[in-house]
Amino acid sequence: MGQLARQKISPRTPELERDFQRDPVLGYEPEGSFGYIRCLEHGAPNQLIRWHYHEEYELHLIVETTGKVFVGDYIGRFEPGHLVLTGPRLPHNWISSELPEQGVPVRDMALQFSDEPLRQASTHLPELCEALPLLERAKHGIEFMGMSEQAYERIMKIRQSAGLQRFSEFVALLSLLTRHQDYRLLSNVQLQSFDDDVSLRQISEVVDYITANYANQFALIDIAKRVGMSESRFSRYFRRATGNTFTDFVNRLRVNRACQLLMETDQYVSTICYNVGFNNIANFNRRFMELKGMTPSDFRKQGEARYG
Repeated sequence: MGQLARQKISPRTPELERDFQRDPVLGYEPEGSFGYIRCLEHGAPNQLIRWHYHEEYELHLIVETTGKVFVGDYIGRFEPGHLVLTGPRLPHNWISSELPEQGVPVRDMALQFSDEPLRQASTHLPELCEALPLLERAKHGIEFMGMSEQAYERIMKIRQSAGLQRFSEFVALLSLLTRHQDYRLLSNVQLQSFDDDVSLRQISEVVDYITANYANQFALIDIAKRVGMSESRFSRYFRRATGNTFTDFVNRLRVNRACQLLMETDQYVSTICYNVGFNNIANFNRRFMELKGMTPSDFRKQGEARYG
């Protein structure tokens, strides 16, 4: 193929990467040469460096160069050793700064693997269930600190093996990622685990309601009544479930939605402010600065770089 297929998409819309676009010329393993786990390695510049998403999980290791990383609504810096796991359909891109004139031969090493086969296997192999919380966190993008050397060694072993040996090396790497505690989530808000399914279902329903109605005005007492709790009890319950106070959670949700609108539309900042549920610009700008470390206007300007 040699060229990524042209798609009719907005410049602001992440591109969906499909199997037929994964040309070995660009750095992918050839179709038929691998099983469940596919390896990818490429330098920079490369056509694969663009704002995109795909159906698979991707474990992404930066080998060389520094620059800006974009995962969902997250903007940050990367350097060699930067290790991130992205979940299915989570947009991402890494943009190198100050590339040498001749480029670099290997900037990225990555593994891609599908969701459903692993989940189905876990119903028959209970040991694999240990990895399911990791897969849930990956929906938000996970940056792992202090394990780039281990990841590099494991990825190399996976690349150099096939069949059952390759899968066993992958499971060993998955186990390392599952047990590693020094990490951070990059995009959106993540629920904490609960000891029982009833509590998890109840808090999920609350979060679903807030997510669907974030643009409307509502108070903690309104939501507490929906689940038959007092204000104080619900406040403690909600913080345990989400790791955030109710107000902080709603502000995060609204700011995250604002980030999406800043990236994907040309709406005025003031229009976005009211569309996501804030009732004045000053409060919107203050909350945005607290959570993103920059103003909405600066976020939009920096976000332009994510398209490569």
